[in-house]
Amino acid sequence: MSFAWISSYWPLLLTGAWQTVCLLVISVVFGFVIAIGLAFAQVSGGRLTRLLARSYCTFFRGTPLLIQLWLLYYGVGSLLPMVPGIRQSLFWPILREGFFFAAVSFTLNYAAYEAEVLRGALLAVPKGELEAGRAFGLSPWMLTRRIWLPRAIRIALPTIAGEIVMQLKATPLAFTVTVMDLYAVANKVRQDTLLVYEPLLVVTLFYLALTAVIAHVFRGLEAQVPVRR
Repeated sequence: MSFAWISSYWPLLLTGAWQTVCLLVISVVFGFVIAIGLAFAQVSGGRLTRLLARSYCTFFRGTPLLIQLWLLYYGVGSLLPMVPGIRQSLFWPILREGFFFAAVSFTLNYAAYEAEVLRGALLAVPKGELEAGRAFGLSPWMLTRRIWLPRAIRIALPTIAGEIVMQLKATPLAFTVTVMDLYAVANKVRQDTLLVYEPLLVVTLFYLALTAVIAHVFRGLEAQVPVRR
């Protein structure tokens, strides 16, 4: 096995790794915010709100991420240039890139999975704690912000860590819409050098290292905020 190619491709490898990390961070951060809204909509929303939230989660959890990505990139992406003035707008340099569609697709998909995790966690919060908060005169907003949501997140921490790792492993799909992530770089190296295993081993080690970092961070969070049942 030969890894001499790394000396020539290391700038591209770093760029690909950065693209992968950016996709992960963007989808997890924005997806988690959307998931909070979806979870509360299912737990405490009205009938129509619950129906819409459940339909969203069912659609994005029930269809392959690759199909969702292609529908956005080849469907919506092909229609955007037809919108009057879109090519002259400040947003066109972003909207024309595959990275934008990959980030949106990953975010929407992650939000659906995380919403179900948070929904279960919200229902698992002891009702006595919520009743105690109401007894102290907390408003619904304060009760949610200071008791209900923090307790739910603490309960769901192990599952959230697992979902983030699963999201990380989904990022190579961005390669199919021209995003130069780390897997796309490995594929270019394979085409240029005819090496198959070495580029994939480098990608594997990167994903293993990032997974270990995520696991370590969440174990630390769990140790700092133990769940009291």
